[in-house]
Amino acid sequence: MKGATCYPFPVSYEPTPIVLKPDERATLGSWVRSSSTEQRYAFRAHVVLLADEGLGTREIARRLAARPATVTKWRLRFARQRMEGIKDMPRPGKQRRYGSQEERRVLAMLDEAPPSGYARWNGRLLGEALDLSADYVWAVLRTHGIQLERRRSWCISTDPQFAEKAADIVGLYLNPPENALVLSVDEKPGIQALERAQGYLRLPNGRAITGFSHEYERHGTTTLFAALEVAKGLVITGHYQRHRRVEFLDFMNRVVTSHPGREIHVILDNLSTHKPKHDLWLARHKNVHFHYTPTHASWLNQVEVWFSILTSAALRGANCTSPQDVRDAIDRFVAVYNPTAHPFEWTKDVVHPKTLERCYANLPK
Repeated sequence: MKGATCYPFPVSYEPTPIVLKPDERATLGSWVRSSSTEQRYAFRAHVVLLADEGLGTREIARRLAARPATVTKWRLRFARQRMEGIKDMPRPGKQRRYGSQEERRVLAMLDEAPPSGYARWNGRLLGEALDLSADYVWAVLRTHGIQLERRRSWCISTDPQFAEKAADIVGLYLNPPENALVLSVDEKPGIQALERAQGYLRLPNGRAITGFSHEYERHGTTTLFAALEVAKGLVITGHYQRHRRVEFLDFMNRVVTSHPGREIHVILDNLSTHKPKHDLWLARHKNVHFHYTPTHASWLNQVEVWFSILTSAALRGANCTSPQDVRDAIDRFVAVYNPTAHPFEWTKDVVHPKTLERCYANLPK
């Protein structure tokens, strides 16, 4: 017949029947009800559920405001592959531009000196040097956890007696001598009295922000000596203009006088003020024993932790017009800190990777 369309296979207008299993119906129903389901999967699940109810393709398309061809597609996919048919088909994606050879070139270039005029590599410079995309270079660096802009610093003790000294300090923290007082002592020199310009900034929306401007005026410095009672967390402080040996010994005299007759163990760093020519002073104070942290290991001194607390709570951002204002601010903080003070909990798991075992083996029994 002229004008008739010939099909190479019989055309069936009967919709593909869908009969769901109980677990499939429960899963698809949860997809439709959940607000976190992606819309594409919620739509496909809805198509299959309506087909399971016996609705035809056109009726499903009308209810879901979709094209009949789209409904037919997901009916057929589910009938052939069940739950797997609802998922997206794998797509080849864009062909890879670079391979493992380029990745090795990027990593090898990091061992080379950067171009003249630059102190270190960055993604753009690496890309230009290797004729690679900067985005690809950054992707390689992220994969290997390399962060070119981040700089870490560390201080490794080279003290040949590190293990013995560290064991001595840790032993005082964990197992102090009976009836003895353990003090962690250090000084914080050069604390500046800064007078900061205060004011407010009016935003376009009418809101006012109060605070400090970047401008300030210096009004001198002061030095703080502090002794932390390790067992209780209490702090004794002393204010001085300088931090010479004479000021240190004066502070120690105050500390010893406040604990008459007690055996005192003092943890100190290796500052020259603490160490040389103290034999005469120690000879007059038989009950006082100095214990020095290893070289470049002042972090073993717990009073450093308290200095950080003081700086954060009372000094950073303070507005002071004289060194006396700084001293008053410190005294006010100590007055409110000591009544609720508590000892610091020792949580350092690794004192030094190579000497940890020897260090704890030397702890007092």
